[in-house]
Amino acid sequence: MKKLVILSSLLGLLFTTTSCRDEFLESEPTETLANPPAQAKLYGLYLMMINTGTGGTTGHDDFGQKGYDMVTDMLSSDMALEASVYGWYRAVANLTGPADFTNNVNYLPWRYYYRIAYAANDVIAGLGGNTAVPSGADKAAMGQAKAMRAYAYFYLTQMYTTKYDPNAAAIPLYTTASVEAQPKAKQSELYAQMVKDLTEAVDLLQGYGRPNKGVINQDVAKGLLAYVYAAMGENAKAATLAQQIIAKVPMTTAEQTVYNTTTGSGGGFNDLNTSSWMWGFDITEANDLDLISWWGQMDIFSYSYAWAGDPKGIDLNLYNAIRPDDIRKNQFVTVNETASGYEMVDANEDGDFPAVPANKFFAPDRVIGGQRIITTDYLFMRSDEFYLLAAETLAKSGNEAQAKTVLKNFLSKRLGSTSYIDALSGQALRDEIYLQTRIELWGEGKSYFAMKRNQASVKRGSNHVYLAGQTFSYDDPRLSLKIPQQEINNNPKL
Repeated sequence: MKKLVILSSLLGLLFTTTSCRDEFLESEPTETLANPPAQAKLYGLYLMMINTGTGGTTGHDDFGQKGYDMVTDMLSSDMALEASVYGWYRAVANLTGPADFTNNVNYLPWRYYYRIAYAANDVIAGLGGNTAVPSGADKAAMGQAKAMRAYAYFYLTQMYTTKYDPNAAAIPLYTTASVEAQPKAKQSELYAQMVKDLTEAVDLLQGYGRPNKGVINQDVAKGLLAYVYAAMGENAKAATLAQQIIAKVPMTTAEQTVYNTTTGSGGGFNDLNTSSWMWGFDITEANDLDLISWWGQMDIFSYSYAWAGDPKGIDLNLYNAIRPDDIRKNQFVTVNETASGYEMVDANEDGDFPAVPANKFFAPDRVIGGQRIITTDYLFMRSDEFYLLAAETLAKSGNEAQAKTVLKNFLSKRLGSTSYIDALSGQALRDEIYLQTRIELWGEGKSYFAMKRNQASVKRGSNHVYLAGQTFSYDDPRLSLKIPQQEINNNPKL
């Protein structure tokens, strides 16, 4: 049976990593160099989240936040690289990249997130510095800048440390506009700064009405703070914030969760207007995204590597763990091209055929290899994350009854029956919440955080082209990145 054909016009593309094309760790994005007002500088930061080359290379895996979402999904093993023709993400999937500090797998996110942090420091300095309390429009700008700085350090600590260890030296911390090299800070210092920044951001963004969902508001700052607390094991604090979010922002509906092939409607995870989306980016032709994009790596309905020979699918073990009455199982299918278009069949539970997310992530026209200029939107955060985080942190903080209520309420829009949850308690309940988190947030870059919070081990299914059947613990050094060679060469204080 034919799986995914190889697009001949792409065969000449190189898949080797590229060297840096400019100075390592620029102190600010090019958008800030003309010293415009604070909010305009912040728009430059938000553009960095979706622009190509912000990791310092010309690689086709260098396209901002969504590129690193794909890295962490593969490191968690929930995303399976099911074939590897062109080589993008090969070094991630076979875990050779994270083990080699000279590999660009380690360089791209380091350069990207520190560039975000430095640019946020520049905005904060322009508003009077870390202790300033601006008013008017500058108040919201300060809140956004502090949230963006914390966002950068949260991802850095998650990706470049194996677990939360307050006394362990981790990565450098920069909180001023100066870029003088700094030694490694302890995790306790890094997390304290994140909590401080995000707590202040929540206060500064009170009442702020953002112009669009590409801009951080108070709910997004609360979401980031909830993740920081959860990573620290401050579960009661994380649960409080997560519950505040779900009381305000609606969940993704059953119809929005999966494309219905019978009615030709639903699903997509491609529209910033979706009510459950809290943070994302409205991609338009003006953003000039093409093959080098998240859609260009993920979606078979885009002109993409996923269509042409590097399909990314759900790990077979995870797919088989989805209950038969769960609508999310229908997100993953095998797609076969035909003379008249394509046909979809149920993914094979033995892993003989790719289980690609064609009914979760797709360009709306649903033409195989169709979307060339990317106009489908990017998702960074949605409310459903916090239903699951609330359930997890409630269970971990001793409130199992409420955890089960939250979980059942959420899953009632996904499953035929949730009564089995009533009998769960202790580790069994926590395991179920973790499983549902992996299923719900597949392909969104969040399973890696959950794996580390829950100190889980993962066994790869048979559909991984590399290391199939092998088991990895969350603290396996190959599942965390290394400080890159460029930083070691340029920072004498490490």
